[in-house]
Amino acid sequence: MKIEQIYTGCLAQGAYYIESNGEAAIIDPLREVQPYLDRAEEDGATIKYVLETHFHADFVSGHLDLAKKTGATIVYGPNAKTGFEAHIATDGEVLKLGSLTIKVLHTPGHTMESTCYLLLDENGKENAVFTGDTLFIGDVGRPDLAQKSDMTMADLAGHLFDSLRNKLMTLPDEVTVYPAHGAGSACGKNMSKETVSTIGAQKATNYALRSDMTKAEFVFEVTDGLLAPPKYFPENVRLNKEGYTSFDEVMKRGAQALSPRAFEEAVNATGALMLDVRTEGEFHQGFIPNSIFIGLGGQFAPWVGALVADVNQPLALIVPEGQAEEAITRLSRVGFDNVVGYLEGGIAAWKAAGMEVDTIESITADEFKAAVEQYGPDHVLDVRKPSEFAAEHIKDVETVPLDFINDYMGDLDRQKKYFVHCAGGYRSMIAASILKARGFENVVDVKGGFKAINESGKFEMTDYVCPNALKKQKAKEVGV
Repeated sequence: MKIEQIYTGCLAQGAYYIESNGEAAIIDPLREVQPYLDRAEEDGATIKYVLETHFHADFVSGHLDLAKKTGATIVYGPNAKTGFEAHIATDGEVLKLGSLTIKVLHTPGHTMESTCYLLLDENGKENAVFTGDTLFIGDVGRPDLAQKSDMTMADLAGHLFDSLRNKLMTLPDEVTVYPAHGAGSACGKNMSKETVSTIGAQKATNYALRSDMTKAEFVFEVTDGLLAPPKYFPENVRLNKEGYTSFDEVMKRGAQALSPRAFEEAVNATGALMLDVRTEGEFHQGFIPNSIFIGLGGQFAPWVGALVADVNQPLALIVPEGQAEEAITRLSRVGFDNVVGYLEGGIAAWKAAGMEVDTIESITADEFKAAVEQYGPDHVLDVRKPSEFAAEHIKDVETVPLDFINDYMGDLDRQKKYFVHCAGGYRSMIAASILKARGFENVVDVKGGFKAINESGKFEMTDYVCPNALKKQKAKEVGV
């Protein structure tokens, strides 16, 4: 018996490979399926099942391509309705994999089709449970993504309470827990950096599994403090339910090297958004006017999904040498399949062709102190998350979380000079590039972010957030 967690950091996502006696199963695969094919070939195994824990919202699964390439059966739990051939399992159904047994545990709550897969070893002993987005390490799945006219967030949370207590918490304490996500995913709010645990450890430490917790307390605690989900989530759910273009076709279409002139023509002809995926340091020194920075070095794909409203938006890429395929792959994971090509030779080729280049000023924490004294704190935009801002921030500055920056455009003054900071510099450069592209000419990035600002010791800090700011932020979060 082999169990391998295949973890992808930028999505904080865990897929799983299980093998026994030449048969393999893949749980919650990512869009690009070649690594799973290679892994099975290494073992001389045939992939028999593609097990899906639910219709994922935060990434496009590789179930269709994997089934097409291997003949494997796609399996979902009860209530799932697909636009393609799949086996819809019943609660308690047993699947055989070599000498192993996989038991289907229907665990509605995160979504109504959410299902966990309990693995029994060769002797029939309960060994591990693959919990999808039902149970995380330190948290449980958010219950607001599958709301419908007849199903509220509280209703879903109630189902989740029952699923956890009647299905998962009854398992032996030594059963290993393998979740679909870890810290950094938007599918929960309190996930641990650990990616593996046990049922016993979670019963002892997970706030949502307290033995004395009532259903009403659970519903309140699980739903309290949830931010609005990223806007690309519904489209990813649709693609996972109905189907999508094969990854091979997406890569073939997108991996087109374009000369500077051809790149410019493609942008003009298609209305493509120019997406620069280099580092923030490289971007601020010189970039194509109106391009947006979202660097591959951070949580690239989730930020693209959060900030680009339409997954069908054509994209033209500015990438470091040799990283075009990586960028296209990571975009496809969140459903952004419409890449029209990338700039051959990068920004150096653009400059050599005599094309226009823009820059963003970047200043140190010491220079930032002088700027605040000159312009005032109302010229500072803190683009960290609301929880980061609430924990500590520069007194009297504005909170404009990057997640919701598009909603704040009407509140900002294009004639003003803005100094933008995040925690370390990645998100602030994203924000600065968006502001620049929207006609804010006087935008300055604060190098090193809040960490450098705080370490300078030059600023008065506070954790106080005025009621009006909180009210305004809540309105942004719920889309008011």
